[in-house]
Amino acid sequence: LLVLIARPRWRGHSRRDLGTIICFGLAMGLMNFAFYASLGHLPIGVAVTIEFVGPLTLAAVLSRRPRDLLAVAAAGIGVLLISRALSLPLEQLEVTGIALALAAGVCWAAYIVFSGRTGAAFPQLEGLALAIVVATAVVLPFGLWDVARHGADAWDTEVLLKGLGIAVLSSVLPYSLELFALRRLAPAVFGILLSLEPAVAALAGLLVLGQVLSPAQLLGMALVVVASILVLGRPGAPARD
Repeated sequence: LLVLIARPRWRGHSRRDLGTIICFGLAMGLMNFAFYASLGHLPIGVAVTIEFVGPLTLAAVLSRRPRDLLAVAAAGIGVLLISRALSLPLEQLEVTGIALALAAGVCWAAYIVFSGRTGAAFPQLEGLALAIVVATAVVLPFGLWDVARHGADAWDTEVLLKGLGIAVLSSVLPYSLELFALRRLAPAVFGILLSLEPAVAALAGLLVLGQVLSPAQLLGMALVVVASILVLGRPGAPARD
C-alpha cells in the first residue's frame, strides 16, 4: 500500500541512507513479529507494558535533566496502572511471552531512532515505504512457514480482510503519522508521548465500549499525561525539521 502511495525511488540513494533503511526495516519487522507473537502467551495489557520498557529506557538514556528522568519513571508507573499489569497473578506470566515482549521493546526503541533518521534523510513517505519492503522480507519467511504448516486453506477471506485492516490501521496510518511527528520531535519526547497510547485506549474503551475506569487506572492516566507535559514543557527541547 505504501509503495503504491509513496512511489519511492529505488535507486540514487547513498550507502548511509540505504543502511538506515535496512536498520529501520529490520527494527519494524522484528518489533511487529515479536509483539504479535507475545500476544499468544500474555494478556495484551501485560505485553504492552513490558514492551514499553524499550522506549522508556531510550527516553531515560537521551534525557540529561533529573526532571525528565522523574517524568519517565512516572510514565512507567502510569503505564503499569493503566494496563492492570500489577493486578495479574505472577504465575500467569510466561517466560516465552515476556522474552518476546522485551525483544519487541528493544526493537521499538531502535524503531524510534531509525524512524527519525529516515524522516530526515528521505522526503515524505519514501523512506518508510522502502523500510516496509525490508520489514516484509523479514516476516515473510515466517508467514510462508505458517502456510506450510496449516495449508493455504487457512488463509480464507476473513483472515485476509482482517490482515488488510491491520495493515492499514496498525502499519500504514500510525507509521506514517509517527514519521511526520519525528521530523519535529526529539526521540526522547516522542518516547514519552508514546506512553499516551494506553491512556487513549482506556479513554476509547470508556467512550465507545462503556468500560468504567478504576481509580488506579485514572491515576495512571494522570501520571502519563503529567509526564508528557513535563517533558514537552522543558526549555530548549530539540526538534527535527
